[in-house]
Amino acid sequence: MLAKTFFSLLISLTLYSNNTLNKTYHVNTKDINLSHIIPHVKSDLKLFSIEKSKHTKRVKTKDLLKTLKKLGYTDYNSKSSYTNFKLKSPIDTSKIELKLINYYQSKYENINITNIFIEPRGYLASLPNNYTVNIRDRNYLSKSGVLDIKTSNNKKIFFNYNITATLSVYKTRKKMKKDAQLSAINVNKKRVVLDKFVDKPIQNVTKGKYQSKRHISKNKILTIRDVEAFNVVKRGSLINISLRSDNMSINFSAKALQEGKINDIIRVQKSNGKKIKVRIIGKNRAEMQ
Repeated sequence: MLAKTFFSLLISLTLYSNNTLNKTYHVNTKDINLSHIIPHVKSDLKLFSIEKSKHTKRVKTKDLLKTLKKLGYTDYNSKSSYTNFKLKSPIDTSKIELKLINYYQSKYENINITNIFIEPRGYLASLPNNYTVNIRDRNYLSKSGVLDIKTSNNKKIFFNYNITATLSVYKTRKKMKKDAQLSAINVNKKRVVLDKFVDKPIQNVTKGKYQSKRHISKNKILTIRDVEAFNVVKRGSLINISLRSDNMSINFSAKALQEGKINDIIRVQKSNGKKIKVRIIGKNRAEMQ
């Protein structure tokens, strides 16, 4: 009985969430019909029109809900005081869409884009014949943003866009301590919906490539601000030093006095106590400067 009640409640909540009005509807005619709000209605009806000199219509949501109720649609609700209807601009945005696709694909290795919505900030009857597309530097961190096109006479036209996509990220399996090496033991690969990231998620985890910069909580998406290159030399470890010239090659061991990554310059101490500087070239390997 309890399971049946819960199932009925779940269906009710699903129907409720599906019957929430959008804040904005994009229409392709100046006549706004019932089908613009409720697709696939059996009997369509004109509700109101956008004025001839305008391209948008703003109505009070409470009045719209009253109209829907009179027509028999009583289970609709809204989170907005006003509902907006915008006339779609009759323009071909395929060039802009392609630019967006290439931009996001250049930032993420495994992104799958399923839909792109682009609209100009204002109504456009047409696009210029020649223009360049400009996308802001950090737009790839979010599913939505603003871009502009620049015309041959240096005029800028701004667009809003929204992308539906999924991509691969790495999440922590458990809490991680500072300087922990990233591997399959403590992180796993997940497919997520692109929403908004604080910074770029790391794209791959190879053992010995990254270590954590700080303590990181469980189930966190790892970004470039969370990791750094792995220290291939640990302080106090014994490392192999090489010195090569045209006529000779010398190899010896020394104690690392500092931690370091590939190409870091660190100080080491030889067996006779002398301290020198070397450049790290690999795991516990360095060369004299």
